[in-house]
Amino acid sequence: MMRADAKQSVCGGSLHVVRFLLIAGATLMLTVGAQGQDRGQTRSMVISRNGIVASESPLASQAGVGILEHGGNAVDAAIAANAMMGVVEPMMNGIGGDLFVIVYDAKANKLYGLNASGWAPKGLTIEFLQKQGLKSMPQTGVHSITVPGVVDGWQKLADKFGRKKLKEDLAAAIRTAQDGFPVPEWDAAYWATEVDLLRTDDAATSLYLPGDHAPKVGEVFKNPDLAVSLGQIAERGRDAFYKGEISKKILDAQKRHNGTMTAQDLAGYSSEWVEPISTTYRDWTVYEMPPNGQGIGALEMLNIMETFPLGEKDSGFGSTKALHTMIEAKKLAYADVARYLADPRGQKIPVATLLSKAWAAERAKLVDRITRLAMSRPVRSRVGAIRRI
Repeated sequence: MMRADAKQSVCGGSLHVVRFLLIAGATLMLTVGAQGQDRGQTRSMVISRNGIVASESPLASQAGVGILEHGGNAVDAAIAANAMMGVVEPMMNGIGGDLFVIVYDAKANKLYGLNASGWAPKGLTIEFLQKQGLKSMPQTGVHSITVPGVVDGWQKLADKFGRKKLKEDLAAAIRTAQDGFPVPEWDAAYWATEVDLLRTDDAATSLYLPGDHAPKVGEVFKNPDLAVSLGQIAERGRDAFYKGEISKKILDAQKRHNGTMTAQDLAGYSSEWVEPISTTYRDWTVYEMPPNGQGIGALEMLNIMETFPLGEKDSGFGSTKALHTMIEAKKLAYADVARYLADPRGQKIPVATLLSKAWAAERAKLVDRITRLAMSRPVRSRVGAIRRI
């Protein structure tokens, strides 16, 4: 979640691959650790007066902090960090991917959800796939590609909430893509395991296997083509991606690989503002994105776990009993996600049922009887205090 005013705080997360926490200057009050950090932790506290950006990469966090330092707000910082992640972790999410965002507007005291996940090309029908000899939805290759939603999402976020132009938000990512960055161990490990796959495509081989090998830890990796694409988006906005030179390159690649995406699929794309969904867990209210986002699974897990006395004596959060219960809750929620979750357009998804406490109580009965008997003491609410931000 990101907060739209830079003077207040942002609770964070993206629900796709990139996850980051942005805190832009408010007091975050936790009941645990108020007097000092548990020294069992491996990292020290990070304390700041004016803002914190946490991401999977120091370079992404630095990009977000740079925006805050120059007058941007949390939304600007989120865009900057997200764009940088697409540069420094190219095997994860980037301008060819999806974006899910929850924004809290402090002045309006309102949550906004933005679903910038792409839909399938119009021509990618079941009949088409069957004619290709496919009996199930492919998970790799050209027919697994949906219309990218990230860039339109960036534009809508910047237009509605940002203080900076998209050009400023993307500047750090453009520089890093052009100048290069030392490859961290995480990237190097991923690259090393995908060499054979990358060799199946000439363009991928040329870019991602410089010197005919996967980049090793510490080697400087540059992505000038991505720098050019980000530069075009910075100058001309989302239309540079969906209607300009970038779209032509996307369609050329689709054609070479027998893909179905058309210019109309790209030009007609628009991300959607949606109402976040929520549930309560003890004294907390937790918000997620509605389907087609998978956040409803996390909310169902919380509802199921709430039926057990987690945190009580002999069932503390690190105990075998608690871990078993949490694992079973995840299994049950994931089963429901697999069964019911889909694109909400054109089909009915039982969102209210899946979010209900009654549904969770029924699902919780499926957790094995031994666990339930071992944890049958009355549930006492664990009181926690956090300033809602």
